[in-house]
Amino acid sequence: MMVMTHVLVGIVLGVVATLFVPAATPVAVLAGALGGLAPDLDLYVGHRRTLHFPVYGPLLAAGAVALAFLSPSVELVALAVFFAAVGTHAAMDVLGGGLELRPWQATSERAVYSHFHGRWLRPRRLVPYDGAPADLALAALVAAPALLVGDGPVALAVAGLLAIATGYTLLRRRLAEYWARLAHLVPPAFVEYLPARFAVVHRTHGSPPSDD
Repeated sequence: MMVMTHVLVGIVLGVVATLFVPAATPVAVLAGALGGLAPDLDLYVGHRRTLHFPVYGPLLAAGAVALAFLSPSVELVALAVFFAAVGTHAAMDVLGGGLELRPWQATSERAVYSHFHGRWLRPRRLVPYDGAPADLALAALVAAPALLVGDGPVALAVAGLLAIATGYTLLRRRLAEYWARLAHLVPPAFVEYLPARFAVVHRTHGSPPSDD
C-alpha cells in the first residue's frame, strides 16, 4: 500500500488516542504519522523485510498500548501510538500486492517477510497494489475521521496527504515505466543499492531476488 495510506492510518490512531488522553495532542498524532512511515525506511535495505514485522510488530504494539492504558502519560501514549502504527503498517502490507515493479501483474508471491515464521508471507491482494484505486479509496476512508475530528493543522496535513495520494494513484502505472527506464541507466556497480523491484530489471532472466 502507499506510504500515504500508512501515514494516514498512523495519524488516525493518534487522533483516537488523543480523544482519551487530550494532553497527548499533538505528540500522539505526530508519533502515529512517524510510526506509519518508519517501516518503509527499509526501501533500500531489504524492503518489507528489514523494518517490517507483521507478527512481532502487533505484539509489541499490544504491549505498549496496555502499558499506556495502565499509566496514560503523554510519553507512553505517544510510544503506544507509534508502535501501533508500525505494527499496523506491516500487517496491512500482507493484505496488499507483491514486491514486483508492476504489481498489477501479480507475479510476485512476496508481500512481507515474517521473522517469526522465517519466510515471506504471500500477498493477499485485497488492495491489488500500492497506488491502486482501492488503495486511494482506503486512504480516503481512513482519512475521514481525522478530517472530522482533527484540529486545523491535522486536517490540513491529512488533506495534503490525500492530494499526494491522488496524484500518485493517477500516475502509478506510468511511474513504473519511468522507474524501469531509469533502473537500466544505473551502473552495474550500484545495482545492489537499488530496491529489489528495480534491481531485478538488470537480471538477465528477470528472476526474483533471493531471500538472502
